[in-house]
Amino acid sequence: MADAYHPQAVEAAWQDWWEECGFYSCDPKTAEGKSEDEKFVMVIPPPNVTGSLHLGHALTAAVEDTLTRWHRMLGHSTLYVPGTDHAGIATQSVVEKMLMKETKQTRHDLGREEFIKKVWEWKGEYGNRITTQLRRLGSSVDWSRERFTMDEMCSKAVIEAFNRFHEDGLLYRAERLGNWSCALKSAISDIEVDYIELEGRTFLEVKTHKGNANDPKGRYEFGVLTSFAYPIEDSDEKLIVATTRLETMLGDTAVAIHPEDARYTHLHGKHVVHPFNGRKIPIVCDAELVDMAFGTGAVKITPAHDPNDYECGKRHKLEFITVLTPEGAINNNGSQFEGMMRYDARIAVEEALKEKGLYIGKEPNKMRLGLCSRSGDILEPMITPQWYVNCNGMAKKATDAVRNGELKIVPEEHEKTWFQWLDNIRDWCVSRQLWWGHQIPAWFATKKGEEGVSKLDMNNNDRWIVARNEEEAYTKAEKVLGCSRDEIDLERDEDVLDTWFSSGLFPFSVMGWPEQTDDLKAFYPTSLLETGLDILFFWVARMVMMGLQLTDTLPFHTVYLHAMVRDKEGRKMSKSLGNVIDPLEVISGCTLEHLLSKLDGGNLPPKEVARAKKDQAEDFPEGIPECGSDALRFGLLAYTVQGRDVNLDMKRVVGYRLFCNKLWNATKFALQFVSDFQPSANILDELMSSGKMALRDKFMISRLMACCDTVNTCFQNYKFGDAQAASYAYWMNDLCDVYLELIKPVIKDTSEENKDSRWAAQATLWIALEAGLRILHPMMPFVTEELWQRLPGRGTLGESETESIMLAQFPLCNEAYSNPGSEQSMETTMNVIKACRSLRQQYNIANKVSTHFFVKVASGQPEDSIKSQIDDIKTLGRASVVDVNIDEDTIPKSVGIIVVDETTTVLMDIKGLVNYAAEIKKLQKQLTKNANPLGQLEKKIAAPGYEENVSDDIKAKNLENLNGLKKKAADIEEAIANFKALEELEKN
Repeated sequence: MADAYHPQAVEAAWQDWWEECGFYSCDPKTAEGKSEDEKFVMVIPPPNVTGSLHLGHALTAAVEDTLTRWHRMLGHSTLYVPGTDHAGIATQSVVEKMLMKETKQTRHDLGREEFIKKVWEWKGEYGNRITTQLRRLGSSVDWSRERFTMDEMCSKAVIEAFNRFHEDGLLYRAERLGNWSCALKSAISDIEVDYIELEGRTFLEVKTHKGNANDPKGRYEFGVLTSFAYPIEDSDEKLIVATTRLETMLGDTAVAIHPEDARYTHLHGKHVVHPFNGRKIPIVCDAELVDMAFGTGAVKITPAHDPNDYECGKRHKLEFITVLTPEGAINNNGSQFEGMMRYDARIAVEEALKEKGLYIGKEPNKMRLGLCSRSGDILEPMITPQWYVNCNGMAKKATDAVRNGELKIVPEEHEKTWFQWLDNIRDWCVSRQLWWGHQIPAWFATKKGEEGVSKLDMNNNDRWIVARNEEEAYTKAEKVLGCSRDEIDLERDEDVLDTWFSSGLFPFSVMGWPEQTDDLKAFYPTSLLETGLDILFFWVARMVMMGLQLTDTLPFHTVYLHAMVRDKEGRKMSKSLGNVIDPLEVISGCTLEHLLSKLDGGNLPPKEVARAKKDQAEDFPEGIPECGSDALRFGLLAYTVQGRDVNLDMKRVVGYRLFCNKLWNATKFALQFVSDFQPSANILDELMSSGKMALRDKFMISRLMACCDTVNTCFQNYKFGDAQAASYAYWMNDLCDVYLELIKPVIKDTSEENKDSRWAAQATLWIALEAGLRILHPMMPFVTEELWQRLPGRGTLGESETESIMLAQFPLCNEAYSNPGSEQSMETTMNVIKACRSLRQQYNIANKVSTHFFVKVASGQPEDSIKSQIDDIKTLGRASVVDVNIDEDTIPKSVGIIVVDETTTVLMDIKGLVNYAAEIKKLQKQLTKNANPLGQLEKKIAAPGYEENVSDDIKAKNLENLNGLKKKAADIEEAIANFKALEELEKN
């Protein structure tokens, strides 16, 4: 066995062996007959195939695999299904950038079919990074069931779901105002919008534009309210309106006033004239939209580019004029501004209004800008034809499931957010104007030679044929058009489905739905959905809605939401902040130079880069040491306090590598004690019925039972931080600091008289080690397997013995083996031992010198405990003799004393053990050293003007320091006096 713990050596081969042995798989035939309590099924939140895992994903993996391994060890039929998401927007963007860099081509240069081939090639070459990371993290997923949301099985489920939604009357095509990303040239849903608040005039970079020539940094102006005038038809009068998006005036189709506004009564039924195209624009009365007291009381109406104007346009049957192309340029409705990008047009329109004398001015204006969460692009409200899913009924089922207790959300505080969102849900826009993704299974049908039938005309929506394949589409089209197949042309919708559509089907699509497969029968519904709070609505709510609608079953009975992982300062982990850490950087270690180079590649301002580099250099002057997967998992679990964000201090995580080392060294040391011990299959029962156990042995087994009970309860209640703390305390405190030290003399004594005590100590130690490793295994799989396999007795424990620790029974608490009395007794004894150690330290007694202790203790349990464990006190307290409650007259006068509590006092005979003169000299030196800062501080406080000129905070701090220095001086003087008194006693 290696002298020290080396993570790479320990973790090198176990993952491959576990996989090859098939330990991660689960037989559906075995699982199908089991009750819900005897099964545990979970699907991984499928990460984007484009990316690599960060520490947030590592926390997800640690929590999910801990639960999976725990359930597997409980004997449950356990299945943990892996997969990756095709990530439509992200993947298409990555491949488009690669294509441009390598060949200077766009996807349009290649054409759809060839571009899709390129994406599949990219996926084949780079799409396995995440699976490599999951393997390094020790995730015990069933790789034979790995799914990709664009694979054949998942694609079949997507087509079926789309068709069923259509057949149920929930899916429809409509032209309505929605969020449009000009960068992506696609619609996006409401929950994919991020917002930034502008306090007033603000300049922002717009990546889709060449840059504003009027700004040194090429930025564009936002956060201003621009006023301009519309000439009133056949009049010299003008009507002043204001807008934060001046370029949209090119699509104005009305000006609204309040019907009761006396200023404008004479304008009812009149028109204004558009200054750039001469279009007559009606003045409409709208009490719902217009606030008479705000601005001029006149509001420009652009129904095609503003949500409020859209509703106004519908009320007054206005013309809806779109003025932007999909790329965000002004289209042919924009007069002389056609072809300009939208914010360049904003500047040009302002200048043109000035030339016409219609520009009034502008002023700072608070506003909220919507950004595309995918591209960061400033979104435009645009009217486009899209496919929508009516979510009202599904959302009610999802909220009812939580309200009636069928679906449990943990922590339950997130139920309020669940209800708030689902009770106010909008129809879901599921179409995206991309090429990579599930192409919408809908075909537009026309008769051959038929003209003037546009697929963009909503009046022709009945021509859209939703079908499972082209053959079925032809059959349906024949009925719609009333003609034979050879007279029909079908054109498939070019759009693809929102990525979250396929993700929402994941719990049952991975099981083979809509086919009634063995996996679907055995493993659906799943047990738990564990994920981060940030995708509660993107993914979790949609899975619940789609599961209830399509399978009439909740896809899982519990949702556990872990907290967001942030850096130690509470900032969200982000590439742009340069604070993202790859799990492999912690597992394998990395240099400081590597960490700093990542900051140089981010988008931080120079000042922030300098600050971040300083922090990194302070935290990791020599980089991140190799920690291994076990330390990373264990460290992350320590942070999982329910409902709180994880402010992750990487130095604390690195610290758990030392725990792995302690685990390794303790087991290596302990193995010497059991090298001649042969365990049996029922060793615990044999030990407990042997009658050979000392109180220390009973204490150790009782602490083991307490740890089993705590950890199991914590896992049941998703309290992973508490489970981690309990198992850590068991190993560090109960096993290493107490029991291992207590049994050293017992194991070394190989005499016949000590045979039974030695066997009991060896048996207890073997049980404590073996069960302790099993307790840790779900959290720390690699090192526990390595050490468990090295315990004596492997391969000799009968038919019930498993090949791997991951298949062994998870330790359960046997109440009959709990012994509160032994624990109370050990607590009393350990308090005495601590007092013994403190006295030795106080009087600088060398380790090789044994001392004589006297213990005064109350009669009853405390006295019985001390007397029954005198040997243990002698072992850990380095005592030659321990006398308990002896006659007061026999205790020497030259003793050191510590009062443990109201019932216990410990005294140590120090006669001949202490060089009083040397100790007094040391203390006097400390007193002199303390006098200098004490005197300086007293002088500072007494200085003239101190009370008037020094802040209260500094005065409070100085007073605290002064009191501390005075107490230190008093303690030293007391110690000097004590030594002088003891010296006199010894002389006499």
